[in-house]
Amino acid sequence: MTAKNISLLDNFIQNIIDEDKKNKRYQGRVHTRFPPEPNGYLHIGHTKAILINYGIAVANGGKFNLRFDDTNPIKEEEEFVEAIKEDVAWLGVDWEDRLFFASDYFQELYDYAEELIKKGKAYVCDLTSEMIKEYRGTLTEPGTESPYRNRSMDENLQLFRRMRAGEFPNGSRVLRAKIDMSSPNMNMRDPVIYRIMKEPHHRTGDEWCIYPMYDYAHPISDALEGITHSLCSLEFEDNRPLYDWFLENLNCPEPPRQIEFARLNISYTVLSKRKLRELVEGGYVDGWDDPRMPTICGLRRRGITPEAIARFCESIGVSKSNSIVDVAQLEHAIREDLNRRAKRIMVVLRPLRVVIENYPSGETEELEIENNPEDESMGKRKVPFSREIYIEQDDFRESPPKKFFRLTPGREVRLKGAYYITCNKVIKNEKTGEIEEVRCSYDPETRGGWSADGRKVRGTLHWVSANHAVEVEARIYDRLFSAENPEEHDDFKLSLNKDSLEALTGCVAEPEVKKVEPEDRYQFLRQGYFCADKKDFTKEKPVFNQVVPLRDTWARIKARG
Repeated sequence: MTAKNISLLDNFIQNIIDEDKKNKRYQGRVHTRFPPEPNGYLHIGHTKAILINYGIAVANGGKFNLRFDDTNPIKEEEEFVEAIKEDVAWLGVDWEDRLFFASDYFQELYDYAEELIKKGKAYVCDLTSEMIKEYRGTLTEPGTESPYRNRSMDENLQLFRRMRAGEFPNGSRVLRAKIDMSSPNMNMRDPVIYRIMKEPHHRTGDEWCIYPMYDYAHPISDALEGITHSLCSLEFEDNRPLYDWFLENLNCPEPPRQIEFARLNISYTVLSKRKLRELVEGGYVDGWDDPRMPTICGLRRRGITPEAIARFCESIGVSKSNSIVDVAQLEHAIREDLNRRAKRIMVVLRPLRVVIENYPSGETEELEIENNPEDESMGKRKVPFSREIYIEQDDFRESPPKKFFRLTPGREVRLKGAYYITCNKVIKNEKTGEIEEVRCSYDPETRGGWSADGRKVRGTLHWVSANHAVEVEARIYDRLFSAENPEEHDDFKLSLNKDSLEALTGCVAEPEVKKVEPEDRYQFLRQGYFCADKKDFTKEKPVFNQVVPLRDTWARIKARG
């Protein structure tokens, strides 16, 4: 499943578009867009908007634009532009030759602002930002008109042109739309549409010293590009009357139709670009692509595939009601995806040495083990076996609890694809009493892990030959936040999970790991799904990120109904 074939036809948005096409609205055209602000990296919440806009365009034989609404030079950087382009392309979205920027339209936006002034629909205001906020009123009380609201058209035009010429300092004047200071919709109370900001822009340099506000530039940019359906999240629902006001007063012949849908919220996750930026700049995480981050680059580095993200977005559907999706549902989609595509490999995270005393000393044999039981076409691999192996520390108990079916003194267990072994003796450190080694015997008649006499064992362990082991580092991830809804708290950072990362060194892997390349994904048998780290993996020092553990909480939730 990719962005192109994600099923989005059965939802209220498509129903609206079907009706528009039937009525020949926009001449039957469908043209959508994704309009990010380049002031940070995209996160998984954005993927829903991206895939809806792109999927709707593809499903209806339409067009899709990628446009950067770059109207605030203080917060925007070329780094973010390039990162967003890479992330959107990685998701499988193709904007073809339709890459645009709001800054492409700075002159048109300025000209439209002059048009509003000439129509008596905009005025230059000298109130400070604090006073504008005070004059705006509250949700229960109307706002107060600015004392500068009734300047003449000629004076407003002259002042606005002087703002454009750079004659006034930052913050001294703004251009505001003249709408309705008593409107119950706060967005309609004479919003600011231009401010003085003597800052270089990442694309236009020092050409401009005044910049349009997002709410002004956004709908006009849509109209200039011929967008038919502006699909966005519910947080923009109250902005729609303002967008419509701009387009109606600028005589836009075919204004785009805005349709809102529920934004994506996930439990134990923060999906605010501002807050994610705070985590990065505060050093709480190791950059925007930290595998614990919900950013697209972080998800990719962790090992999540675009197909898994698309499957997740399809599973939650498109609705008009905001809700919080259980993060376990995302993890379930990841497991389903990786279960099909990931090869299996044996890696022991916390090694315990096992000596098979009756196995010939100095001998090595090669055993064949399936690469993926879910896909026979992946074939088998040869795994070396010798007298000394490593197993997981947790797979042995000298005094086992009830229902412990792994290795214990006197018990026989199966080594995956190898032999049955029985524990005979435990070697401990004389000073600490810690177990250093386990001595076992094997049954040579059980090669391949099966007994000819039909006897059965309940425990199957993964293992690695000590003489052939490759040392690797495994990074085990837990959720970044310990609270189900961290954004409910006054300081969301108080919910950070101090145990969200455990870096395990000294792990051992079978020699197959020597073939691994960065971003290759594997199932570590009995452990979980892991991905070779995009940045830190080298042949000399293999580093793997845990994508998800094998345990599937969401599957159990669904089973319970």
